[in-house]
Amino acid sequence: MSQRNLERNRRDLTITLAITAAYCLVEFVGGVMTNSLALLSDAGHMFADVAAIGLSLFALWLAQLPPTASKTFGYHRVEILAALVNALFLWVIVGLIFIEGYHRFVSPPEVKSVGMIFIAAIGLGVNIASLLVLRRSQAESLNVRAAFVHVLGDAFGSIGAVVAGVAILVADWAVADPLASGAIGLLILYSSWEIIRDAVDILMQSTPRGMHVADVEACLLHIQGVRQVHDLHIWSLTSGRYHLSAHLVVGGEAEPHGIIDAAQRRLHERFGIDHTTVQVDREVECAELYRVH
Repeated sequence: MSQRNLERNRRDLTITLAITAAYCLVEFVGGVMTNSLALLSDAGHMFADVAAIGLSLFALWLAQLPPTASKTFGYHRVEILAALVNALFLWVIVGLIFIEGYHRFVSPPEVKSVGMIFIAAIGLGVNIASLLVLRRSQAESLNVRAAFVHVLGDAFGSIGAVVAGVAILVADWAVADPLASGAIGLLILYSSWEIIRDAVDILMQSTPRGMHVADVEACLLHIQGVRQVHDLHIWSLTSGRYHLSAHLVVGGEAEPHGIIDAAQRRLHERFGIDHTTVQVDREVECAELYRVH
């Protein structure tokens, strides 16, 4: 990721943190005053957002630290760890929402629906503003995408609170409040699953999603002089930063440096892979090595 993109991500997260922190307090007070679990659950989620976005900002700062003798790849993976922690934290919040929702479903309390609708509607506007701020950066970084999903969950929560408030106001349907909070929880689980999956894939050094080893191998085999491809590995160091290592067996007439240059150029143009380690051996040398063994 370029320095320009990192600066934009940091700016967008800082703006979103300020907006979310300010409204989290408003929604918590409103939830207590109206006795609405939907509002309180959304406020709890927004508080989790404040912590999550703060963690994302800290991870962005760490990711820019230079490599050291003990951490030769630097601290880029911190962003992925932050994304994973944020997503798992969401699941903890959902568990608490489900527990309280069950108790309120069994014994629905009185809820002040008008105040609930008003506060939730303002919250929805705040969430939309935050989503607009993060919409571009979230496509570039899994860490920022985790923060984006947090805010998206807040938007769903605000919508659920408005709907529940209208149901209570119009039909006196008190169970709409815990039902709305349950629906919010399910949406949060669904939206955070992709973050957890992608974070685990990166930490496990899996082949990047949407990239196929067979396609990369075929691309390398199309380079003139390349006879075989062995020990091909592709992984992500962090969001959008792909690494590859491969062993190419070439014909006796091939020039190794030219093969490496061609491989690096093709991998960059077709797959966006910019960090490569390519070992080149001549076909005759490999055959002699296998005869010795």
